[in-house]
Amino acid sequence: MISDSTIQMLVTEELKSRTLGVTEQYFEILDVYYDDGVPRIARIDREGTGDVVVVYLPVADEWFYLAVYIDAVEQKIFNIGTESRNKVVFRATSETYSMDDLLGKTSLPVLTKWNKGELKSNRKSVNKFSCIEIEPNVEPDSAEDKLTKLFKLLAQDKTGIADLVTNADGYIQVIMDFHGGNQLLGGLSLSKEHIQKMSELNVGIEVDVASWGEPFK
Repeated sequence: MISDSTIQMLVTEELKSRTLGVTEQYFEILDVYYDDGVPRIARIDREGTGDVVVVYLPVADEWFYLAVYIDAVEQKIFNIGTESRNKVVFRATSETYSMDDLLGKTSLPVLTKWNKGELKSNRKSVNKFSCIEIEPNVEPDSAEDKLTKLFKLLAQDKTGIADLVTNADGYIQVIMDFHGGNQLLGGLSLSKEHIQKMSELNVGIEVDVASWGEPFK
């Protein structure tokens, strides 16, 4: 298996020499973060099919990621693209239940929460509803993979999720922040298994898509 240090070396060298035409094309319109002269890596994804490793680099001042594709056997970069920032959560909101009421309905870990009437993060307005969000995977990843992992977690507390769906506004929220370089954004591909899990949990899904960044020159 290709090591993390080899991956870091390959990425650093490609961003420096730009042997792939697509590398030059991307770096005409964006940049990545560097730590002590080395490109910052947000995640090395070894969960894909075959011998392909995907390396995610946060793009400077943008929501999306640069995705570097490496053949782990040949130990060679063969493509570079972008991956949208994908946020996939189970979200439950209520204007009548408090945050603690919502928390009491599930045994699952909650990543984000707030109470109705509390100041928002901008400190300029108050929340009009209470909310909890369950998000098992905050790392860079495809929306489809994140959705699969979310369903796996929700299945551990079907009773609690059913309570939140029935008695609060419980649903799945998908937020996708794409690079709009060529104005072809992409979308969400739901598998038969995803649809089956949605049916089993009686849960709906809301998808929000946005485009960011400079177009290709």
